[in-house]
Parts: sequence; structure tokens; C-alpha cells
Amino acid sequence: MPRTSARRAANTSAPDGSATARPARPPLTSGETGALAPVTRPLLRDDVYARLRDAIVDGTLAPDEQLRDQDLAERLGVSRTPVREALLRLEQSGLVMTAPGRSTRVATVDRRSIVEAQSVVTAMHEVAIRESLGRLTATDLDAMRAANDLFAQALRRGDADAALRADDELHDIPVRVSGNAAVAAVLEQYTPALRRLERLRFSSLTGRASVALHDELIAALERADGSVAYAVSRRTWHTLEPLLDTLPLTPTRMEGPR
Repeated sequence: MPRTSARRAANTSAPDGSATARPARPPLTSGETGALAPVTRPLLRDDVYARLRDAIVDGTLAPDEQLRDQDLAERLGVSRTPVREALLRLEQSGLVMTAPGRSTRVATVDRRSIVEAQSVVTAMHEVAIRESLGRLTATDLDAMRAANDLFAQALRRGDADAALRADDELHDIPVRVSGNAAVAAVLEQYTPALRRLERLRFSSLTGRASVALHDELIAALERADGSVAYAVSRRTWHTLEPLLDTLPLTPTRMEGPR
């Protein structure tokens, strides 16, 4: 949830030893008032990670953009330590690229990383469905239907960010009901890579096919029909395939120090 506050001015020492105010950074642009807006209290490590992850997924931090930990720390209103830790996690998720002696940059979207993440995410959701089958309550199923309604409304408005939030909410319910912490952890690591491409899909008419797939999934879960639920889940997570051919096969390589 976006939270904003005034940024504190940091002090540096002048040559004569007196305290001098560091020049203030330019005001945040309208595109930086969400994921990268400063906050009123120091962010926890997970909060910093989530802010940077979301900024990469929604394009606030663009592919191949250089990431300076000091700059990010100032924009978020935190120290450099949680930013560095977050960048390491983002590198493990394939959202950030770092080369020895070179700058850290936002990873480009490439076919290989998307296919790999797609395989992992599909498998984890099948595990969640298997372990939640027969345990989903009427309240859970109604929550999934409500999320799908919000998803459909967002697609009609062309609001890709709202569509992603609703889609997350829908698919998170079987994961939560399964109670499998390992599945949740793996999905947290690899789903953002898919979300970067899904954001493009949900901005177009092709995303509307997912509404019907969600309905099929919910109906199968309500009947506790595992075989149909698994099949629909696989189809859902492979709807990105038409976009894969538009991507480079491997990540763009960084050329020299920047």
C-alpha cells in the first residue's frame, strides 16, 4: 500500500568541519509515488524488497535501468543495508542482474527466464490445489469469485495493475488454504518474473480469456475435481505462451562498467 512522507535531509561535513545540508533530490515524479515513495518509518527488509520488486514489475524501474543502492535508499528513506539485501534477493529471482566490476541493473525480460519461472510456478500451484482440495470453504470460493469479478472489471478498464492484484488475490487463496509454506516461498520468488509479462497481457484484450479459466477453476475446486482443476491451472499459467516469441531468448548482457 502506498505510504508517503517528507524525506529527511541528510547532513555531510564541509571542508571546515561544519555541517552542510546535502543537496535535496528532485521531487518524486508522478510515476514514483507508489512503489518507490518514501515512508514515515524505516522499512523492514521485506518491505524494501516488496517495494523494489513491485517497481520492477510495474515498470517504474525499467529494464536495463541502473540501480544505485544509495539512490534507492534515499528515495525509500532507508539505509543502504536493506536495499543491498533486497537487491541480492531480486537477483536470485531473476529481476536484477549484477556482474563483477559492473553496475547492478534491472534485468531485461527474456524467453528463457520466463519459461523457467512458468514451469516452477505452474508446478507449485498444482501442489497448492492438491493440498487445498476438499478444504476450501464456501467463503474461500466466494472470495475467489469476488476476486475474479474485480479482475474482469480491471481488464475492462484496461487497468493492468488492478488486474494483477485481483489475479494474485484469487490464486493466493488455494495457496493459503494449503498451508504449505514452502510453496508460498517458491511462488514469492518466481511469480514476479511472470507478472512482468502478464502486465503486458492484461493491458490487452487477450487477458480476458483468463476470466473464463478462473471460472472453470473455481467450479472444479467446488466439486473437488482434482484432475480438471490441475488441467485448468496449467492452462491458466501457460496463457503467456503467445507473448514468448516476442522476447529475446536470453537476457541482454551488460556491456562494461556504467
